[in-house]
Amino acid sequence: MKSRSVILFILLILLIDQSFKFYIKTHFYLGQEVNVFGHWFRLHFVENEGMAWGWKMGGEWGKIALTLFRLIAVLVGVFIIRGFIQKKYHSGFIMCSALIFAGALGNLIDSLFYGILFNDSNPYIQNVATFLPKGGGYAGFLHGKVVDMLYFPIIRDSHYPAWFPFWNGEEFEFFRPVFNIADASISIGVIAILIFQNKFFKQKEADKHSTVETNAKVDDNYQIQ
Repeated sequence: MKSRSVILFILLILLIDQSFKFYIKTHFYLGQEVNVFGHWFRLHFVENEGMAWGWKMGGEWGKIALTLFRLIAVLVGVFIIRGFIQKKYHSGFIMCSALIFAGALGNLIDSLFYGILFNDSNPYIQNVATFLPKGGGYAGFLHGKVVDMLYFPIIRDSHYPAWFPFWNGEEFEFFRPVFNIADASISIGVIAILIFQNKFFKQKEADKHSTVETNAKVDDNYQIQ
C-alpha cells in the first residue's frame, strides 16, 4: 500500500470529524439535542474535557498531561504507520492503524486549538459559539474541550430488575455515551484488528517462514542423488 493512499484516507477521516464538530459547535448550544432517526439516534452536543467516551483526568494539570500524551502518541504514530507501510504489512491492518491514528489526531486538534478558536458554549443562556471571536477563545493552548455529538440511546427509560446486584432498581440506558467521529474511528480500528488479526498477520508469518536463504554457500562438488 502506498503512503499517499494512507495519507488521503487519514485526511478524509479528519475532514469528516472536524466538519461535524465545527457544525455542532457553531450551530448548537451546549446540551441541545435533535432527533435524527426516531429516539434512538440523536445529535446531542456535549464537551468532553478528558479522554474518549467522556472519561476524565483530574484538574488542569490532568488536562495538560492528557493533551501532551495525545500529542506524543500522534507523533510516534506517524513513524509506526510509516514502518508498517515500508514493511508491507497487510493493507487491512494498515488501514485500521490509520483509523486509530486519524481518531487520535482528530481529538488532539480539539484539545490543542478549540479553546483558542471558539468562545464558550454556555447552556444557561443557550448561546451558540462563534468561530474566532473578537474577545478571544474560552481557554488557552492545550486546554480545548473535545466536541461530542453522536448519541444512540437505543434502550432508555428502563430500570435494572430488583434482583440485579449492585444496581437493582436503578435507571438503565443503552447506549449511554456521547461520542464523535474520531472516537468511532478509533473504536472501529481497534475492533477490526481484534476480529481480523489472524488474516492480517497470517500473510506476514507465511512470508517469514517461506523466505529462502540467499547467502548460503554453494558447493560445486555437492550432487543431488
